[in-house]
Amino acid sequence: MDVKIEASWREQLAEEFEKDYFKNLATFVRQEYVSGKIIYPKPENIFTAFELCNFKDVKVVILGQDPYHRPKQAHGLSFSVQSGIANPPSLINIFKEIEDDLKIKMSGSGDLTPWVKQGVFLLNATLTVQAGMAGSHQRKGWEEFTDAVIKKLSDNRKNLVFLLWGAYAQSKAVLIDDKKHLVLQAPHPSPLSSYRGFFGCKHFSHTNGWLMAHNLRVIDWMV
Repeated sequence: MDVKIEASWREQLAEEFEKDYFKNLATFVRQEYVSGKIIYPKPENIFTAFELCNFKDVKVVILGQDPYHRPKQAHGLSFSVQSGIANPPSLINIFKEIEDDLKIKMSGSGDLTPWVKQGVFLLNATLTVQAGMAGSHQRKGWEEFTDAVIKKLSDNRKNLVFLLWGAYAQSKAVLIDDKKHLVLQAPHPSPLSSYRGFFGCKHFSHTNGWLMAHNLRVIDWMV
């Protein structure tokens, strides 16, 4: 695995790349790609979130768990799918909540790249997955790496918004200094849990209210 990552992130994470766990992770991921298995996303898209949003420009963090494991969906951004691909159920529910919260109409495209370019960091806890096998690359080292990413953002930035949806994402709250940052928690937007409080959470308007209060440009959530 060639770690092609934007310079500001490389500076923040340089020590992680030298640790044994990351070297072992890199070896594992490289072997998975060359083994003939189908692995998502494509190698060049593993660090897309980092490439599109440098460290100092992050304003909002939305944490997912695994990349999508079906064809043509995953492209390195949590919850996002490539243009022209049908929106997965969780993303459909995210768009429903945005429409209800902000009284706007989403276009239907599931490509969330416009969010990332405004400072919305769409981070999965695990950055690769085998096709059709959710969780197949968990506990290989990715979580240690992405925990370090969250901790760097918490420690070295201020006035960020962290959106933690579902129990797994909420377990990362311990890494975040809630005296410096806004941490918003809700059930996961999947159909199994969205009706338990994701709908009506108004995280998108709360996020923009926080940004405005701290003299930061609000996010245009329309895609």
